[in-house]
Amino acid sequence: MNALFLLRFKAFMIDYIFILIYLFAVFIFSVFLFPSIQGFFTGSLIVAQFTGFLLVTFPVSLYFIICDSNIGKQSFGKRKAGIRVVGTNREALSMLHVTFRTILKFLPWELSHFLVYRLIYIGDGKVPITLSLLGGLIYALMLAYILTAIFTKKKQSLYDILAKTHVIKV
Repeated sequence: MNALFLLRFKAFMIDYIFILIYLFAVFIFSVFLFPSIQGFFTGSLIVAQFTGFLLVTFPVSLYFIICDSNIGKQSFGKRKAGIRVVGTNREALSMLHVTFRTILKFLPWELSHFLVYRLIYIGDGKVPITLSLLGGLIYALMLAYILTAIFTKKKQSLYDILAKTHVIKV
């Protein structure tokens, strides 16, 4: 049976507790232990974006890739909620398959990081229409992800449909 949105949301909120603990550790690490890391965020936009990706997006994505693949089977939150990500034939996902799914899943998150770095760089200046459109795209993707998980017959989010995956109750 396919997992309902609220069960998926519960699993993600449990996993998000781990993400917040990790982000707190990164904050402590970069502010108190190695404050020189902050310099990577004040220079080039590309360096700031890449540093943010390496410190935040990559480790969080790696957590979901390893946990949701055939290696880990379920993230901690999915295990607690009693759900699992599987392929079309209910098979465990390979690392490559779950990597593709995770990239799609976190695309709005990474696009929002991209947007925030550019908005900080602009400061009080006029926001270009391209950045406004990017903000609209981010919200449209998030809304599409949520609505498709709620209203599709198989309760698949848009990224599940594109990745040919299902979240099922176990």
